[in-house]
Amino acid sequence: MAGTGPTISVDGRGLRIIIVAGLWHTGITDGLIAGATRVLEASGAEFTLVRVPGSFELPVACKVALENGADAVVALGVIIRGGTPHFEFVSNAATDGLTRVALDAGKPVGFGVLTLDDEQQGLDRAGLPGSKEDKGEEAASAALATALVLRELRGHIG
Repeated sequence: MAGTGPTISVDGRGLRIIIVAGLWHTGITDGLIAGATRVLEASGAEFTLVRVPGSFELPVACKVALENGADAVVALGVIIRGGTPHFEFVSNAATDGLTRVALDAGKPVGFGVLTLDDEQQGLDRAGLPGSKEDKGEEAASAALATALVLRELRGHIG
């Protein structure tokens, strides 16, 4: 099992962040949203939550959010392996799409898309009571920290 990633406390005042979350597996996704929300509230960043049908739709919604002024997005979704290749198709599309969005926009995408073999793995990572990890918190922390690094780099280089 993966270890717990760093939670980075930063001053996010002046940053506009959009949390984009899928609607599948709401018990797990709602835990991810709660973790991301805690980090963003503590940072002082301005943030909004938008919901999309599923993880496949995350890249296009994140792209539009970044094109319309967001400094970063936090993409949250849950994909659970089933008995067909659908899992691989959706996982690859979401991962590759979000990577492309970040590179094309030059802005951070906090990656909180869980690709799981079963529901219990999601519950263990959702930041719920009894969870071992909080991937929503980690994704928001990464998005915030990276937005600040990019702001600093643009100030020094430009």
